Amino acid sequence: MISAQNLVKRFNGRPAVDGVSFDIPRGQIVGFLGPNGAGKTTTMRLLTAYLTADEGRAELAGINVAEDPLSVRRRLGYLPEDNPLYGDLEVTDCLDFVARLRGLSDPAARAERVKAAVRSCGLRQEVGSRVGELSKGFRQRLGLAAAIVHDPEILILDEPTSGLDPNQVQEVRDLIRRLGGAKTVLLSTHILSEVTATCDRVIIISAGKIVADGTPRELEAGVSDRNRLQIELKGPPEQIEPALAALPGALLALRREAGFIV
Repeated sequence: MISAQNLVKRFNGRPAVDGVSFDIPRGQIVGFLGPNGAGKTTTMRLLTAYLTADEGRAELAGINVAEDPLSVRRRLGYLPEDNPLYGDLEVTDCLDFVARLRGLSDPAARAERVKAAVRSCGLRQEVGSRVGELSKGFRQRLGLAAAIVHDPEILILDEPTSGLDPNQVQEVRDLIRRLGGAKTVLLSTHILSEVTATCDRVIIISAGKIVADGTPRELEAGVSDRNRLQIELKGPPEQIEPALAALPGALLALRREAGFIV
């Protein structure tokens, strides 16, 4: 359902994505894992036709992204990291607007899809509220509802739990697991526990390259016999993370709920 073949994207002559290749079959939930700046968002933007690749080929549901981006978008639900929503709209009006943009012209069919998205994403208690009045957690749910309102085959979710508290994180994880039963899902994160709790498979990217690909259990088994060094560091995570990743012999640094794993 999702195929990337030797994708390359450069900015100012420097590769943000450098020869990325993977295939995701129908019905699989895949975590795209890596530190900030690894190339996760850029790869997702190439897959969704938001950006054009400098080299390589991407296909969704057998459709070439570069040759027929509109057909790709019709089959795709996309939740970008910044989750753009119209704050002045009421929740169901927002979903109805997205559904109309998605080509659902029949009012009755559109109303049913809006109801289904509200039900699936646990938004019933917020019906009647303005988007700008919602908590961060419910805005993420609304973003997911907007991504599925047209019943797409494929979901691409960029940092879907970013900025949420632990309870909200668990709720969104449960929702993604439910959606994954009928759809192919690719979600990005820099949190290791995110993929182990949610995903069937993990693709790890660092410095624009795929460095590992397998089930969570396979990847854990691959590092279980390696030497580990536990250290205590003090400072902002955004400074610690790149410093750890730059250590000799370190594949990459992954942020966990309470610390880092290298």
